Amino acid sequence: MTLRHQLYMLILMATVTATAPRLAAQSSPGSDILKRMHDKYANSWYKTLTFTQTTTIAGRVGAPPRIETWYESLQFVPNGAWLRIDQGDLAAGNGTMYTADSSWSVRAGKPGAGNTNGNPFIPLIENVYLQPVAATIRQMEPLHIDMSRVTDVKWEGRAAWSVGATSASDTLSPQFWIDKERLVVVRMMLALVPNRPPYDIQLGEYVETGGGWLATKVVMLVGGVARQTEEYHDWKTKVSLDPKLFDVNAWSTARHWAKGP
Repeated sequence: MTLRHQLYMLILMATVTATAPRLAAQSSPGSDILKRMHDKYANSWYKTLTFTQTTTIAGRVGAPPRIETWYESLQFVPNGAWLRIDQGDLAAGNGTMYTADSSWSVRAGKPGAGNTNGNPFIPLIENVYLQPVAATIRQMEPLHIDMSRVTDVKWEGRAAWSVGATSASDTLSPQFWIDKERLVVVRMMLALVPNRPPYDIQLGEYVETGGGWLATKVVMLVGGVARQTEEYHDWKTKVSLDPKLFDVNAWSTARHWAKGP
């Protein structure tokens, strides 16, 4: 199981066990930032995205890392984005389909039963720009981020806001960081399991594309150690995709952009 999949499972557990404040449904400093993000790009942000990803997964102590090639496809529809991740050889038919609140594992082209552990990235990298702010807030509730708290921070020399932190030095509270100028997420810290270090997810090497931005490198750290690193290549936005690509029952028969014509 990859770190990303472990992360999504922990988010599901957190919806049951966490006691942090729920996201404010209406106006709050955090929701105001989400509104700025939405309003800046609502008429331009890309609704489709594809890229090839080099994924480096840390091994156990003393073991070398595992390096895999993944193929990721994203499409926004009125109820939110769908994200398809094909892991390894496309012919093997392995991967996962995600929305903000659900996922389906696929092995050898056959989907398993769906569940409610969705993808925590989708609301902030895609949905926030294209759907009502209230919908984004609702999708982020499982993260238990206190939207009433906003702190000024710096990230890689750029001004940013931390939503959810009690202060600039707070690295334990669930939070997300937004670049003030570009209005994109650059960091997420998710304290999901009691008595364990939070997940520190860093999104960087942004490129401007398709009327918006794309982070082309994502690093997931636990206790300051990189557990998984994702590097994106050959990204394309505003591309035409086969609708069946996001149908788990057509996983192996849909026309896949990485297979060529």
